[in-house]
Amino acid sequence: MSPWITAARPKTLSAGVIPVVVASALALHDSKFIFFVFTSALLGATAIQIATNYINDASDFLRGADTEERLGPPRMAQSGVLSVRALFTGAAVFFLFAILFGIHLIFVAGTPLLFIGVFSIISAIAYTAGPYPLAYYGFGDLFVLIFFGFISVCGTYYAHTLSLGLEPFFCALMVGLFGVSLIIVNNARDIPTDIKANKKTLAVRLGLATTKNYYSTVVVLPYLILLLFYFLFSWSPLILTPLVSLPMAVKNIYRMRQARGSDQYNSLLGDSAKLQVLFGILLSSALILA
Repeated sequence: MSPWITAARPKTLSAGVIPVVVASALALHDSKFIFFVFTSALLGATAIQIATNYINDASDFLRGADTEERLGPPRMAQSGVLSVRALFTGAAVFFLFAILFGIHLIFVAGTPLLFIGVFSIISAIAYTAGPYPLAYYGFGDLFVLIFFGFISVCGTYYAHTLSLGLEPFFCALMVGLFGVSLIIVNNARDIPTDIKANKKTLAVRLGLATTKNYYSTVVVLPYLILLLFYFLFSWSPLILTPLVSLPMAVKNIYRMRQARGSDQYNSLLGDSAKLQVLFGILLSSALILA
């Protein structure tokens, strides 16, 4: 596999893709879907996420968080396959792609999308780079919920419809929480090396046992929110279709509680992404059909 693909962390890209798909499905339900808004939002969000991952790879190496003791999948800077300079250059290229796709969204939806785009790029850089890297002070989970939940879903929905309501916020919370579940697994696995690097993720602050309970809560909450969504907005029972994925969620929770070695965490990371994809596809289908 190309080192650039590895550095992009394809297993986690669902965190950026699914929110756009769900928001566009809700817009389609409301008869306001615009195909080119969907493609621009999807490609722009993916480009920002890949750029963020490149910066994360380089910055974690520079700050000493990625060493030969690393437990997770290989990182390109730490392994010497790609230089820090190359990764930062790659990030700049993908930010440029994101800007190009964003220009179309700004043309369609106006100034709010300009602010969202600028804020997203600044925050993507600040996630692990700059004088106050968010991930190093326990704000990574909140970052994911905001940007891969509320901003992605509500921003995409607004670009389609030029309006907002409570329904996009509920959808954002559901898919955003599944995005958070990915970073919880990642950070739980990395607790030993993050402590050495003084990387104070929320998992480091909480400790492993509490982090595992935290994962369970985050994975269960979307299903409870789905039930609330159904009752509050009087949707057809079809909207409850994502409950089909609940057995997979229960299995992932059990595996998180039993996880010990890096291989188990890495496998669970992939399956947590699969759960997000399954829930997101089922929710999108239900939004369109309900």
